[in-house]
Formats: sequence, structure tokens, C-alpha cells
Amino acid sequence: MATQSDLEFTYSLIDRIFRLSLGEMADFSGAKYDGDFSLSLETAQRRKHQYVVESTRIAPSQRVLDLGCGWGPMLGYLRSIGATGLGITLSSAQAAACRRHGLDARIHDARKLAPDTFGSFDAVVSLGAWEHFSSLDEYRAGRQEAIYGDIFRRVASLIPSGGRFFLQTMVFGPNMIPADQVSVEAPPHSDAWYLGLMSKQFPGSWLPYGQEQLVRCAEPHLRLVTATSGRLDYIEAIRQWRIRFAQPSLKKWLLKTRLLPRYLTSPDFRLAFTSGVSPNTVCFERLLMDHFRLVFEKP
Repeated sequence: MATQSDLEFTYSLIDRIFRLSLGEMADFSGAKYDGDFSLSLETAQRRKHQYVVESTRIAPSQRVLDLGCGWGPMLGYLRSIGATGLGITLSSAQAAACRRHGLDARIHDARKLAPDTFGSFDAVVSLGAWEHFSSLDEYRAGRQEAIYGDIFRRVASLIPSGGRFFLQTMVFGPNMIPADQVSVEAPPHSDAWYLGLMSKQFPGSWLPYGQEQLVRCAEPHLRLVTATSGRLDYIEAIRQWRIRFAQPSLKKWLLKTRLLPRYLTSPDFRLAFTSGVSPNTVCFERLLMDHFRLVFEKP
């Protein structure tokens, strides 16, 4: 699993630039356009939040765990409909941002969840956190499926029979190449090179192999109810993010100058954040990666 240090590298470093570009409680996971790319990014993100609530049958006054809560957009939506949300994250910057807006966010490892940690919930949701639950080393050691199975078991232990778990995650797609070929030393713009850049942006993280692996690992704890692909929606969300990150701002410029020492001393930082390309977009376009919204139910 990506360590707290890994996630601090990916998320806490860009915390203030992210909030200046996208908003204090903006969403950094795929939106839901359903093919209507005339929608604003905010509308598509809200449509996703509505879909999560409808899919999990969350009602006002119910208690919901947001597993990997980011900067709090799902928690904020739950609050707006009268539900009680509790979020966990390993990013100190994300947790602090949530708390500034009166949201209940804790720094906690999802692989250590148990009923006596935060109590029970009516539903559990996770949008974009699952990508960090297995590392490449754990995959190579043959531990990936055991890790996923254990987290599914832990999620099931938190909800009642008939309770639901909404999982949105990137996965490797049908054109994924062998893991040992992935490298930033590969020829530029090759599949291996783009996947290598992804590994630098998200250290300690290795994706599931399709929705089939997730469904298999969820059994017998949770059964699949619905599965939909959000790959094209994610490509559009990334395009919108890049436009907003590129918009000029004196505050953003000053923040970027503070990152200059990191740029000069860290090759991984230069590859992750200043390569000038969008490796996740390319990986989605080439079907090296896919994206799914999965709804599970506890039998």
C-alpha cells in the first residue's frame, strides 16, 4: 500500500495549488458526464455525488464512511442532504482542509479499519482511494488479492446486511503491458514510458487488474450490484483540471517558486509534476487503464 509519505508526496505537495485552481472542496476523482461533455466540471461532479447517494440508498440522518475522503467534496455533499459523513485519509493536508470546513476527517489507514475503530455505518463509499491500496512490490509478491480481500472484509464488517459499498477506481485495462516493462527509462511516449510516469506521480501504488479482479476479491463478503465504466468521463475531467491548473495566478506562481528546491533536488518530483504531458489521459486513451464505478451489497 502507498505509505503516508507516498501520499504526502502526491497530494500534500499540491494542496494549496489544487485548492487555488479547483476550489477549497473540489473533487480530484473522475466526474460523471455520461457523454454530455457540455456540462461544467462542477455539475458533472455533483451528478457523481448524487449517483453515489442513489446507488447506495443513503438517506438523511444515516452515517456514511468516506474511505479516502480527499479534500472533502463527498463529505460536503453528504452534509448537504442531512447525512453524517466521516472521512479517512493518509494526507495531512487533505485532513486539515476538511476540518477547516467543519467536516469530520481523520488520518487513518484503511487496512486497519474495524468495527471498534469508528463504529458501524449505514454505507461506505470510496472514490479514488483504492488505487493506492496495493504497491508494485506487493503485487510482485503475490499479495495484491489478499490485500483487496481483507479490505473488502473490513468494509463488510462495518455495514449491516443489505448495506452497500460504492467503489470508484482506476484499474488496468485490456491493453496493459507486463509490469516488468513499466519504466521511465523506456522510449519516450511508449506505453511503458507513460505507465512509468504514472508510477512516479503515484509512488507506492499499483492498480487492480480490471473490475473482474475486484469482484472476485469482494466475494464472499460483498456481491456486485452494478458496474459502469467512467473512462471517457475521466478523460474529460482531466482535461478540465489541466485547463484550471494552467490558469495564471500570482498566488499559484509564488507557491510554485517555493517548490523550486524540490524541483532541483528530486528527479521523481520533476518526472511526476513537470513532464509536460498527461500520462493518465494517454493511458486511458490507449486502454492501458480503465475506470469503473462499482456498487457492492452485503448479503
